[in-house]
Amino acid sequence: MPDTLSIVLPAKNEAIGLRQTLPLIRSLYPDAELIVVDDGSTDETSDVVASVQGAICVKHPVSIGNGGAIKSGARRATGDIIVFMDADGQHDPHDISRLLSLFDEGYDLVVGARSRKTQASVLRSIANNFYNWLASMMTGFQILDLTSGFRAVRRKKFMRILYLLPNKFSYPTTSTMAFFKSGYFVGYVPIEARQREGKSHISLLRDGLRFLIIILKIGALYSPMRLFLPISCALFYIASLYYLYTFSSAGRFTNMGMLLYLSSLLTFLIGIVSEQVSSLHYKGTHDAEL
Repeated sequence: MPDTLSIVLPAKNEAIGLRQTLPLIRSLYPDAELIVVDDGSTDETSDVVASVQGAICVKHPVSIGNGGAIKSGARRATGDIIVFMDADGQHDPHDISRLLSLFDEGYDLVVGARSRKTQASVLRSIANNFYNWLASMMTGFQILDLTSGFRAVRRKKFMRILYLLPNKFSYPTTSTMAFFKSGYFVGYVPIEARQREGKSHISLLRDGLRFLIIILKIGALYSPMRLFLPISCALFYIASLYYLYTFSSAGRFTNMGMLLYLSSLLTFLIGIVSEQVSSLHYKGTHDAEL
């Protein structure tokens, strides 16, 4: 029996983009469950959804954020596979079939990886490259596009990590890292993102800091030693250099040197304890029917 499909679009004041995107999705996938989560919009978003045959509108009375909208859409979806895509017109519905094709190869999450030339700005491209590198280091796997909102996922496995998703930004960051660290298979399909309709809700500085915190948080949750061990080694290296300097210049071992060595040791021990706590995260987990 072929997998059933749900397509979820989180939307906040995206009536302009939805007018173009929803009819095209419906024409390409007439049998798919089409869900738009109206996250407290003040424009005609709900009316646009109502005008498309068979489209389901999940309406939030107030805005709780992109991640909250994704969670509402995932809970409402009934398909075996869920496709998440932005409602602002950046993602081409024709690329959905390319994402779905990788599920036949055994992937659990397929991400539409944007090319550099389709990034919103040079600064955002630089920031995304840094996040990709940091997340790759934290997970031990190459991550090509950490923040892409265009992705397809097996619903049962996505629901297992739903509680980790923040209500604001960035659900793509959290879900990608969680899937890697859970031992699921993540694939990438190169896509060309188009110019969005309307104004972006993402602030490079404010949400950039949130992305960084999310990367460190998920990394510490699933693989703590990848975070604590480099810090411990760096402190030990600094302590050794400082000791050599003070011994050669003053012939003694200073309190600061002792403090740096103790900081290195304590950081290492915190990492060990965190690894033990992290192992409890997998206790009793299974692919239960949801």
